Amino acid sequence: MRETTQTGVLRTTARVDGETASYLTAGQDGPVVLLLHGTYWSRVWLPVLSRLARAGLRPVAVDFPGLGHSGGELTRETATVPALAEWVVRFASALRLAGPIAVAGHDIGGAVAQHLLVGDRLAVSRLALVNSVAYDSWPAPHVTWFQDPAIVEATTADDLLSARRQAVTRDLAGAATEQRITDYLDPWTDPRVRRSWLAMVAAADSRYTLDLVPALQQSTTPKLLIWGEDDRFEKVEYAEKFASQIPHTTLIRIPEAAHIPTENAPDQVARALIDFSTPTRRS
Repeated sequence: MRETTQTGVLRTTARVDGETASYLTAGQDGPVVLLLHGTYWSRVWLPVLSRLARAGLRPVAVDFPGLGHSGGELTRETATVPALAEWVVRFASALRLAGPIAVAGHDIGGAVAQHLLVGDRLAVSRLALVNSVAYDSWPAPHVTWFQDPAIVEATTADDLLSARRQAVTRDLAGAATEQRITDYLDPWTDPRVRRSWLAMVAAADSRYTLDLVPALQQSTTPKLLIWGEDDRFEKVEYAEKFASQIPHTTLIRIPEAAHIPTENAPDQVARALIDFSTPTRRS
């Protein structure tokens, strides 16, 4: 276990399916909030972790297999939303996380979180979605581009890193500094991570969220949407549709934030998650 550059946040590991699962955590006790990333990695949650811990929560932000700092490598079959949800169940078991637990998902991690909620393999007490994929909002055009095998075959490592740089610069919006961009890009210097990311892209399919809508409409679990209003692809209109059609849903809009509002407005995002996830604050 080692401390990150952010005070009180630790990166540590567990073993899942014989491979290393890397995750960020803060705090020792308190209600667990399981944080899932999408086409980036656990870095998206770093700005809010210490804030959640100071409020008495125990945040756990895991890297999916083959992404971030986790071991293993995703394939098109293991990178589907249902397969990733099953992996999360095994990860939670490895950490002996006692349910029910709050789950938050960003981007495709939000689809995984929705799948966990409507399934019966993990007891989810609360569901928070942060600029998540929903309905038919995904995959975005810059992701769909890499679903073409001919494009992938012709893409060099430098091409992919350049594409990722453009994406993260756009998604960070006003929070895009050279250091943050470098931090976000760091895992993609590893060919195994690049292959895993391409597998996640290949497996991206909006039917995995569209098919969940009827079950979500029947769910009585409290749901929170935290949305950067300037997201060009996971548009706030999708969040508005979700909030209007899915019962027990609250929408919090983050002005002047794009796809990664944890970076643009960490205090506001953390406060929303704290108020939503802390039992004493809900009474």
